[in-house]
Amino acid sequence: MAYEDLRAFIAALQGRGLLARITADVDPILEIAEITDRVSKRLGPALLFERVKGSSMPLLINAFGGEDRICLALQLASLDDLACELDGILEMKTPEGFLEKLRILPRLKELANFLPKRVKDGVCKEAIITKDPSFGLLPAIKSWPLDGGRYITLPLVFTKDPETGARNCGFYRMQIFDEHTAGMHWHIHHGGAGHYRKNRRLGRRTEVAVALGPDPATTLSAAMPAPEGIDEMLIAGFLRKQPVELVRCETVDLEVPANAEIVLEGYVEPDELRLEGPFGDHTGFYSLPDYYPVFHLTAITHRRDPIYQTIIVGRPPMEDCYIGAAVERLTRPLLRKQLPEVVDFHMPFEGIFHNLFIVSIDKQYPGHARKVMHAIWGLGQAMFSKVIVVVDKEVNVRDPAEVIWKVLNHIDPERDIEFVMGPVETLDHASRLPKYGSKMGIDGTRKWKEEGFTREWPEEQVMDGATRALVDHRWEEYGLD
Repeated sequence: MAYEDLRAFIAALQGRGLLARITADVDPILEIAEITDRVSKRLGPALLFERVKGSSMPLLINAFGGEDRICLALQLASLDDLACELDGILEMKTPEGFLEKLRILPRLKELANFLPKRVKDGVCKEAIITKDPSFGLLPAIKSWPLDGGRYITLPLVFTKDPETGARNCGFYRMQIFDEHTAGMHWHIHHGGAGHYRKNRRLGRRTEVAVALGPDPATTLSAAMPAPEGIDEMLIAGFLRKQPVELVRCETVDLEVPANAEIVLEGYVEPDELRLEGPFGDHTGFYSLPDYYPVFHLTAITHRRDPIYQTIIVGRPPMEDCYIGAAVERLTRPLLRKQLPEVVDFHMPFEGIFHNLFIVSIDKQYPGHARKVMHAIWGLGQAMFSKVIVVVDKEVNVRDPAEVIWKVLNHIDPERDIEFVMGPVETLDHASRLPKYGSKMGIDGTRKWKEEGFTREWPEEQVMDGATRALVDHRWEEYGLD
């Protein structure tokens, strides 16, 4: 069964010895971040700060700070289990004939059971504040010395398409400006930003609801790169194997997870921008100040004695790295469905999600590696990949030593490195222009004669099987153990 709420997940973390409770008074300005950074770098536990200065709310952080915790959040033995299940769903084909249709019906019914469910009320409404709501209730943190202020860093931001009514949910940081306003840091490529632009063309404000601390699978669903038109709450239902219950907000026409600890309601005006930042980002550098829309707070609803969940980001490894690893694992079946020649891919933590994409392929024709590079640059948020490295199918993309060894032995730099221009991640501070710059592809596969390689390709050094078996048999005689 899915976790009922965040508290059930906290209990599970504590039961597995993956949670530390901090009873000392702590300051949300820098102190919590410094403690968490040290703990996360040691792959330490989730932290529940019970006494945060200036707030009555406990603060949960580093809850997703390891693959073991991501698996616990999704109640899996391994992330590969969920990837296999998703792969099975993607392989479902339109049935032909009556018997085929009968066989597929149970699976279709199972998928229908993941659709979000509307309910009349929820624990997120145990307290309702519509008169003079204030961000001052929250123990929001300042993570790094040069940050522009305190930030809400793990918000599930809900908006609605004004033309289709389709829902979007994403993670967009929010800098608290004062008691009633905050920055809405949605990038130009984000779904929420698309809804904002549509409303702006219509001269309308954009209604926004922000859920903090629902059950862990619902939180993680907001990080998933959902295909256009796919509701993140449907993905959450798939992850938790149970529909997400949604309740209507008090002051905006939106729905939010009923089990959330805290909900912030408000709106963004079409033409109001304010300087936001700097912010110590997941790149390990500060993202520079820029102008973003302003969120106006109209209501706060919350549970009795709510728990505030947040996150800090910075030089890896940190909590967001493991969220990214889960996204990578679950994206693999989707990528392979579109590019069946892909064997595996990996985005190392040090590449901070968008700087390095290593992909192994079953090479089948000349130029195949370059075809894959350009296909990846044409896929959703994979278009931001600054460097794509393509290797042969037997290369372990998760072993940096093997990748570096094979690629550097396989490339003639002038021949095998390609540069292209296109959109780049908003947080890329090195690009020549904001949101636009160059990207590099490296063909690290063995070269074929059909690709203009006329020399003989050498064999890789591998000991013969008989000698290996002999040494295995006599190993104890050598006295090397």
